[in-house]
Formats: sequence, C-alpha cells, structure tokens
Amino acid sequence: MISLNQLALFSAAAILLIFTPGPDIIYVMTRGMAQGRKAALAAAAGFSLGNFFHIFLAIVGLSALLTSSATAFRLVKYAGALYLIYLGIRMFQSDFRYAADAGSDMLKCRAIFRQSIIANVLNPKVAVFFLAFFPQFVDYSRGYIRIQMFIYGCTFILLTLAGFSLVGICSGSIGSWLQRKPKVGGHIGKVAGGILVMLGARLAM
Repeated sequence: MISLNQLALFSAAAILLIFTPGPDIIYVMTRGMAQGRKAALAAAAGFSLGNFFHIFLAIVGLSALLTSSATAFRLVKYAGALYLIYLGIRMFQSDFRYAADAGSDMLKCRAIFRQSIIANVLNPKVAVFFLAFFPQFVDYSRGYIRIQMFIYGCTFILLTLAGFSLVGICSGSIGSWLQRKPKVGGHIGKVAGGILVMLGARLAM
C-alpha cells in the first residue's frame, strides 16, 4: 500500500518540520524549563496526540473549510492565539516549584496534557499543514487514499512524540539546573509565561 522508500522520505521530511521552531515546540520547551521534565513530556504527549484531530479533518476533507474561508481561518487562529496568551498569563502569575508532592505533580501534568491538546486543536495552521503536506506523499495509483493518509498521520504523530519528548527532557534538565540558582530559579515561570504571551500575540498578527 505504501512503499518503504516513500515512508522513509515522508519520515525524513517530517523530522525536519517537527524540529522547525513553532508554537508547539516552544511551548514544550517553556514548560520544561519552568516546571521540569514531567511537565514537558505531558505537553509533548498532548501536542502529539492532538494531531489526531487534524488528521481526521484532513482525511474527511473538513479542513478544506479553513483554506476556503478566510473568516473561519481567522476565527480559529485568534481563538488559539488568545488561548496561548491565557496560558502564558497563568504561567507568569504562578509560583512554580520543582519540589512538589507526587499527587500535585500528577494533577499539573494532566492539566498541561489537556491544555496542550486544546492549543493544538485551536491552531488552524496544523490543519492546513496536514491538508497540504500529506497529498505530496500519497500514491493515488495504489488506492486506499484514506488509509495511506492515516498511516502517514500515525507516523507523523509517533515522530512528533519522540522529537518533542527529546526536547522536553533536554529543556527539563536545563530548567532543573536553573532552579538550583537562587537568583534565576524564581524567575523561570515569569520568563516562560512572557514567551507564551508574545508567541500568542505573534500568532494573532
């Protein structure tokens, strides 16, 4: 159905795109530096699994609405930007501490996981990306177009999860080191929140 060479080519292109700086990978980095590895991994999982929503839209063709309606695209884009700004303000106002009890830590990770999925769903550029990117690798002569797109989508999600998790682990290690610096540790959450606010404002414009 899908040749190994075509799948390898798709994977190589996907890896390059995954590590291209964008709101999702920046969000994972800021969570890692502000709250540690677990928070970053929760964000990585949320953004990765949130792609299932966009894959579904691409397969059934609903995401074409975003490319044909400028109003629909802007509304979804502004909603996503406002949500990032909201999360940034929350991070800026919160007092992040690494030494949290296990129960509290799990609750925070669950909240971050949900927030990451919502942030991904509210990013219309992801839907447009899938709609434009996947057809470049679909072999129409082999048939089963929807199944091909689903396989490519699952491959992209697995690669995203691996790539974002690596970024999360690295940023979490950096954040953990910074937290041990008294003059720096207390400001990490504010810096991370400020970055998200600016990112949301940038997306809105």
